[in-house]
Amino acid sequence: MLVACHDCDLLLSEPPVPEGDSAICPRCQGILVRRRRNSIERTLALALAGFVLFLVANAFPFLTFEMQGQATQTTLASGSIDIFRAGRPVVAGLVFLTTILAPATELVLLIYILGPLNLGIRPPALALAFRGVQHARNWSMMEVFLIGIFVSVVKLTDMAEIVPGIALWAFVLMIPTLAAAGSTLDPDEVWAHVELSS
Repeated sequence: MLVACHDCDLLLSEPPVPEGDSAICPRCQGILVRRRRNSIERTLALALAGFVLFLVANAFPFLTFEMQGQATQTTLASGSIDIFRAGRPVVAGLVFLTTILAPATELVLLIYILGPLNLGIRPPALALAFRGVQHARNWSMMEVFLIGIFVSVVKLTDMAEIVPGIALWAFVLMIPTLAAAGSTLDPDEVWAHVELSS
């Protein structure tokens, strides 16, 4: 099987690389192939943890605003709904896509792919599902949303008392969990299973 160097595009036969090691390009000394240790098991564990955090982030209050004796609770979904009701459907759709739909799709597809692979079973439509993970990851922008939340909280602290809910902490933890899942996953290992099934 041929592989191209990510840095200089030199085309080489893919060398056998043991788990946990890397192969170096002979021309530019860039990393040609890196085999992550226990990639499927570690990524599956992180995806399951991220899914639990995602459920908590969507099931409980995100923030509570207390002003003049009245308390208003917000959730992730209610944020998109409020933006839609304010007459900004495009912004509401983008918030929903980048903070709820894309992360949920990425987590569900990762579990769908890695759960069976961890048991030695190739799931149906593996290639399509793995492409879906890549596309969902491109649209997942939770950290941008979180920065926006923090900016809004700082601006509103003089007007109301703001109490962070358990969903906010789950959301904060979900961001590095998803990032860790992306960094521990070895795409070549998944694609090798696709080639075996074709």
